[in-house]
Amino acid sequence: MTSLDPRAPLVLDTRELGRRPGSQLEMVRTVPAPTELGIEVLRVPEGSPVELDLRLEAVMEGVLVSGSATAELDGECARCLAPIEDEISVRLQELFVYDDVRHDASDTDLEDETSRLEDDLLDLEPLLRDAVVLALPFQPLCEEDCPGLCVECGARLADDPEHGHEEPIDPRWAGLQGLETLQDPSTTTD
Repeated sequence: MTSLDPRAPLVLDTRELGRRPGSQLEMVRTVPAPTELGIEVLRVPEGSPVELDLRLEAVMEGVLVSGSATAELDGECARCLAPIEDEISVRLQELFVYDDVRHDASDTDLEDETSRLEDDLLDLEPLLRDAVVLALPFQPLCEEDCPGLCVECGARLADDPEHGHEEPIDPRWAGLQGLETLQDPSTTTD
């Protein structure tokens, strides 16, 4: 019994390929983006369209999936918090091993990292997630030379390049700032 739902958008049925090495199947499809596809500040919005252009090829050990995925990105600049809208296109390639092919017992680490077919079904979501997350910039920027925000008041420096503040008052004298200026006794009128 498989744990994969054949009706899920990112689950592909490979029965049409058979197990004849060299047989291929080309497919182009649009699927909704899964949840949390991206990083905290830049992501593919859940349910937005992801364009898949794939080739499935039967090989001796399983099915080799290769192709590309393209999706819209939504997020915010890491420096100035301005909204970012962009597009990402990633290459996909993974060998999904037939579920009846086993490695020797000494390769337990390899066994854990191997993508497997389940009853001739394969799940593209982990492959898509890894490809997208690894392709995203660690700190996305709205512009390559984004100046960020003012550290004192939070103003967006790209909107006001001449932005500045008066010299800060020495904290030792800050208590005197509220006092009125002393008047010269000779200038007072009685």
